[in-house]
Amino acid sequence: MSTKDPRSAQEKVELLQGTLDLLILRTLVLGRAHGHAIAQAIERNSDDVLQVEQGSLYPALHRLIKRGWISAEEGTSENNRRAKFYRLTAKGRKQLALETTKWDKFARAIAGVLRPADQESES
Repeated sequence: MSTKDPRSAQEKVELLQGTLDLLILRTLVLGRAHGHAIAQAIERNSDDVLQVEQGSLYPALHRLIKRGWISAEEGTSENNRRAKFYRLTAKGRKQLALETTKWDKFARAIAGVLRPADQESES
């Protein structure tokens, strides 16, 4: 997965390991979805900043199945094609809550380093 800078489509930044897993779990809270729909939802909900490539998405989905955080079942997509649909499990819901708490703490820590309140008020 990478970010897309609207000024330079060539410039990509790899996100932290585990970020894609968190985004997939969060996307599946809304209900079951096939891989392409998951990627589209992440892209749409990030205002097209986060681009999810198949080479990242499907290994992440397999990893989440192996951990028991999501399950997969065969079905038919909206364009009448066979597809694998993924669903969040109870174990996945618990993990999502844990990972969201960790991410929030991490984001606050980074923000504290980038924009320390004490230094800004002294300027």
